Amino acid sequence: MASLMKLGLVVVVLVVLAGKSSSAAKVYTVGDSIGWTILNNPNYTAWVSGKTFHAGDTIVFKYNKQFHNVLEVTKADYAACKNGSPLAEYTTGDDSITLKTAGHHYFICGVPGHCQLGQKVDISAVGGKASAPAPAPSPSAAPSTVPGAAPGFAPTANPPALNAGTRLPAMLPLIIGPVIAARVLLCL
Repeated sequence: MASLMKLGLVVVVLVVLAGKSSSAAKVYTVGDSIGWTILNNPNYTAWVSGKTFHAGDTIVFKYNKQFHNVLEVTKADYAACKNGSPLAEYTTGDDSITLKTAGHHYFICGVPGHCQLGQKVDISAVGGKASAPAPAPSPSAAPSTVPGAAPGFAPTANPPALNAGTRLPAMLPLIIGPVIAARVLLCL
């Protein structure tokens, strides 16, 4: 009976570890505790440095909506601080924006003069999710064999490469889980 309880505990631990993955999307508050403002001369370029944003992450702009807003703009409008034709406009004071694609996302404050004072941020997101699996080979394609290879297994011509969104911590439960299970089973 005690062995079954320990085995059940191992299963529960493995399920919990498998569910805890740092590949989940993250939430970032632009400017951290300072938020989205021109007060205290925040440096949003410095805020971005050292952070790796991924497609699927959410950025939150917190600001006083009486004095600020958030405009998503093109690269050219970002560079020139032009607010005339935004791609999107946010005005709630607590705007959550999910980065849906990899690449640059440009945001400025549309209040005249604020962008020129530095209230703008360029967030570059890398691919976030693992790419879709490759299609299965057609049934007519016969697998090649290599001398000394195990029957039924053929080497691939191009092994899959790790994409920019691959994160080692996401694989840790797969690595650590069996180690923990083996240790618990040895104690039975």
